[in-house]
Amino acid sequence: MSTIIKRSWAEPYKIKMVELIKMTTPAQRRKAMKEAGFNTFLLKSEDVYIDLLTDSGTSAMSDQQWAGLMMGDEAYAGSRNFYHLETVVKEIYGYKYLIPTHQGRGAENIISKILIKKGDIIPGNMYFTTTRLHQELAGGKFEDIIIDEAHDSENEFPFKGNVDLKKLEALIKKHGAAKIPYVSIATSVNMAGGQPISIQNLKELRALTKKHGIRIIHDMTRVAENAHFIQRREKGYDKKSIRQIVKEICSYTDGATMSAKKDALVNIGGFLAINEWDVFEEARNMVVVYEGLHTYGGLAGRDMEAMAIGIKESVDDDHIHARVGQVIYLGEKMIDYGVPIVKPIGGHGIFVDAKKFLPHIPQDQFPAQTLAAEVYLDSGVRTMERGVVSAGRKANGENYYPKLELVRFTIPRRVYTQAHMDVIAESTARVFDRRNKIKGLKMVYEPKYLRFFQAKFEQLK
Repeated sequence: MSTIIKRSWAEPYKIKMVELIKMTTPAQRRKAMKEAGFNTFLLKSEDVYIDLLTDSGTSAMSDQQWAGLMMGDEAYAGSRNFYHLETVVKEIYGYKYLIPTHQGRGAENIISKILIKKGDIIPGNMYFTTTRLHQELAGGKFEDIIIDEAHDSENEFPFKGNVDLKKLEALIKKHGAAKIPYVSIATSVNMAGGQPISIQNLKELRALTKKHGIRIIHDMTRVAENAHFIQRREKGYDKKSIRQIVKEICSYTDGATMSAKKDALVNIGGFLAINEWDVFEEARNMVVVYEGLHTYGGLAGRDMEAMAIGIKESVDDDHIHARVGQVIYLGEKMIDYGVPIVKPIGGHGIFVDAKKFLPHIPQDQFPAQTLAAEVYLDSGVRTMERGVVSAGRKANGENYYPKLELVRFTIPRRVYTQAHMDVIAESTARVFDRRNKIKGLKMVYEPKYLRFFQAKFEQLK
C-alpha cells in the first residue's frame, strides 16, 4: 500500500528557451551597488542574478504570444491587432470602449486630465506612486480610504484591500460628492503587499457611489490575482472560474486603467477602458496628443496582438494558481526562517517588513532602502523599496512617513524556478542573521518626481 499522500502542483508550462544570467562575486556586487548610489533601480541588469525589482514587463511570453508578434499589422491607422484587442477587452473585462496606451502610466495621465479639476478629492484604497502623482499634477488630492488592517503587516484579514465605507462617507459629507470625480480602486493593492479587495466590499462600494453619482475607476493591473484570492477566500466563489470572477469585478466599475505589463503578460503596453461615451470621446482625442493615434496609442501592432493573447492566458485558472502558488511558496520559506513579512501573503510578491527586520534603523535613515541594498550585496538578488522613499514628499516639502516600510520581492510571471525561490529565501535569512550590524543610509541626490527611481544614497558610518 502506498504511503505517498501529498500531491504537489507544478507549473502549467514547459521551458523552450533560456536566458543565461551572470553570476557575480561579493566584490563585484559591492562595486556595482556603490556606483548605483545604493539604489537598486540604478543597477545594471547585467550585474543582477535574480531580478525581483518588479513584475512589470519582466514576465515571459508564451509561444502563442511570440507567434502573435509575427502577425503584427503595423498600419498607422486601423490595425487589425487593435480590433482584436478591443474585442478581447470587451469579452474578458466587459468594458465598452478602449484606448490603447504605451503602458498604464499613459492611461493614468489621460483619465486624470479628463476627470480631475483643481481642488478635487480622489479617495482610494491606498496610494500608488504614479497614480497619485498624476492625480496631484491634475490639481487633485488623494485621500486614503483603505481599511485600517491594511496598514498592519501582521494582521491576517483576508481582504486588506477593502475600502472603509465610513471613511468614504466622511469625505463625501466633508467635501460634497461634486468634489469627488471618482473613487480610485486597485485590485490587488500593491503598496499594501498585493492585498485583494472582496466582491462583497465592491458591491457595497458600488451601491454607495451610485447613490451619490460618483464613478469608480479601476486600477486593474493585477485583477486576475485579486480574482484568485476571491476564489479561494470568499464564500460562494470557490466554484466560479477566474475568468468569471474577473468579469464580475469589472462590472462594478465605470472604467479602468491597465498596465498590461503585469497580469496580461507582455513586456510593454496598457490601456484605458471606459463605459461612458463622453469620457471615451475626450480620451480618444487626448491620446492623439500624448501617445499616438487612437488605434495604436503608442504601441506597435505586434504589441497589441501579444496583449490580446496575454489577456486570455491571464485568466486561465491553472496559470494563476501556479503564479500565486510560487509567491506563496517563497513567502512560507521566509516565514520558516523567521523573516517578518506582510501577511497574508499577497499575489505578486513578498513584502518584507523593514521596520521589524531593522528596528534599530529609524525611518528617516531609510530602512527599506537599506535592506534592499543588503540583499543584493549578499546574493545578487535585486528587490525594491516600498517605504518612505517611494512615499515621497507632501506639498509643503515634508516627507510622507507611511506606516508600512517594506521591501518588495516581486516575482515575474513564468520566469524563475522553485530553486530560485530557495536561493532568495536563504539569502534574505542570511541578511536577517546579521541584521544588528547593518547601518542605515542618507540621501545625497533627490529628483523632483518619483524619487525612488533615481535617488542616490550613501551608507552611514
